[in-house]
Amino acid sequence: MNFIEQLESNPYIKHAPTGKQLAFLSLDNLEAFFGGGSGGGKSDALLMAALQYVDVPGYNALIIRDTLKNLTLADALIPRSQEWLINDAHWSEQKSKWTFPSGATLTFGYMDGPRDHYNYQGAAFQFIGVDEAVAIREEQVNYLFSRLRKLQGVDIPIRLRLASNPPTRMQASRGAWVKRRYVDPSTREKGVVFIPSLLDDNPYLDRSEYVKSLDKLDPILRAQLLLGDWETQAAGDFFKREWFRFIDKIPEQDVELRVRFWDMAATEAKPGKGKQPCYTAGLKMARTKNNTWYIESVIRFRKTPKDTEALIRQTADMDGRGVQIRMEMEGGSGGKITIDHYTRYVLAGFDFRGGRPIGNKSERAAPFAAQLEAGNVLLVNGAWNSDFIDEAVMFPIGEYKDQIDVAAGAFDVLTPGKGNAPNVYVF
Repeated sequence: MNFIEQLESNPYIKHAPTGKQLAFLSLDNLEAFFGGGSGGGKSDALLMAALQYVDVPGYNALIIRDTLKNLTLADALIPRSQEWLINDAHWSEQKSKWTFPSGATLTFGYMDGPRDHYNYQGAAFQFIGVDEAVAIREEQVNYLFSRLRKLQGVDIPIRLRLASNPPTRMQASRGAWVKRRYVDPSTREKGVVFIPSLLDDNPYLDRSEYVKSLDKLDPILRAQLLLGDWETQAAGDFFKREWFRFIDKIPEQDVELRVRFWDMAATEAKPGKGKQPCYTAGLKMARTKNNTWYIESVIRFRKTPKDTEALIRQTADMDGRGVQIRMEMEGGSGGKITIDHYTRYVLAGFDFRGGRPIGNKSERAAPFAAQLEAGNVLLVNGAWNSDFIDEAVMFPIGEYKDQIDVAAGAFDVLTPGKGNAPNVYVF
């Protein structure tokens, strides 16, 4: 049975694939991406791909989105699967899983919090699909490769398949990796296949009515969803990507001061919920004799207050007692209590102080941005660079601002006596 005959005989695929979907389904390489404009049929393409081998005993497929809510909305993947799989497949609401007569399974899951990928630890799948990949972290997608395996002699390909529109303003800091890894031919990884799709590729939608709806959007979002434009991105007005310069090693002989600046948000991520809390972030910066500033590392996480204390203390021990520690003090008596607690119990013996911010976030970031533009701030090469820069270029309109807040704070601590410019933190 050839590929087309196999698809036509599959009772679970409810309509003929479009040309782009056929190209996507014909691939048997490890990693492929289907995406671009809204309405191009990407969700159907993922569902079809997941269902290709459900007649094979032992076949297990997983489809991931960022939240459970986004899987269950009207016309989302779970309701769509329930429209398609009305024959002899069995649905488990508790497990969000279909089981087929062959014993094969299709499971739906979410991956939003920074540790949600561990929900799949120990599981084995032959197909993993990721819908709206720009809403999910690259390192978590990388973890999913460890869940892809099959038994010896089973004649089905191992596949990771992703689909997405270009990232919106709120997704830009998390989703920039998708363009780099899958879309841009100059940075696309070897062996990865990109199938671009647009509204015009999907004959099942009423194009004229959908275009009328898209016409109501702002020009950037309209270009992204109608044209599949990965180049046009919303951006803030403080930082330009080309300002960032890198170095492998700091000239230690010239370093005068170092500080680790913390901005607290001691709240755990909420699994499966929509908007997530801010991060706790800690940035280490050094200043040399010739007034060059080096950002050495950025740590960011969402944890309980107890776990946050432990990680901040562990970081202080690793940085060493020669590194100053400063922390933004929240307003009201609660902020004072937190600083007092850290002074007495968590960071006793370290050069630690809490500081109250002056002005809004943009005003506090301005002195740091000026020195970055002038070429006087360098980033030490590290895994944190991409997330930091993606957040910076969206500042101040992006969803998260914690990394820029701590950069502005660290710069302020290391830069006393800025002429007529007042400090932006009072310690």
